Amino acid sequence: MIEELQRISYRLKGKDKYDFEMFLKRHKDDEDLDSLSMKRLREIYEKYVIKKEG
Repeated sequence: MIEELQRISYRLKGKDKYDFEMFLKRHKDDEDLDSLSMKRLREIYEKYVIKKEG
């Protein structure tokens, strides 16, 4: 999910962009995401990637 969102990160806005940047930093540091973070990442993914494909 993170790799796909990286390709379209220029489209992210506001809180979505801020949250994604935090997830990206955690991903680069090889930190695991907790359940709330995974839920938020899925929300961003569905909003920007799945909506685009559909």
